[in-house]
Amino acid sequence: MHVDHAGTATDDAAALAALYTDLLDCEIAHEEEFDGMAVVFLELGDSYLELLEPLDDEGAIAGYLDRNGPGIHHLAFATDDIAGALDRARDLGVELIDEEPRPGAWGHEVAFCHPRDTGGILVEFVEH
Repeated sequence: MHVDHAGTATDDAAALAALYTDLLDCEIAHEEEFDGMAVVFLELGDSYLELLEPLDDEGAIAGYLDRNGPGIHHLAFATDDIAGALDRARDLGVELIDEEPRPGAWGHEVAFCHPRDTGGILVEFVEH
C-alpha cells in the first residue's frame, strides 16, 4: 500500500484548489460532484490532495465542518486488494465503518475504518 490521498474538508473547494495549485505548483487532476459534495483532486506526484466541499447541510463532510471546521478529514491508502485490506483490519480488531467496499469518488471502490481504532485517524482504503 501507499498513501493515495489526504481528504480535506472545506467550505470552498474551488478557492482552496486555486490556492493550492499556486502554492504547491500542482494541477487539478479530477473534479466531480459526488454523494452531495464537490470533489477536487490535486495531483502531487504519486498521491493527491482531495478537497471535499458539501453541497448542502447534510452528509458526513457538512457534519465534520460543523463539528471541527476545515481541515484534514481522512487519509486514504491505495490497495489492489480492498477485500484483503478489510480482512486484515478485521483480523486486527479494527472496527470497520464499511464492512464491504462501496463506490467512491473517481469511480474507485472505497471502505473506511473507524478512527477510534486507528489512532484518531479516519482511514480509507481505495482500490483503483
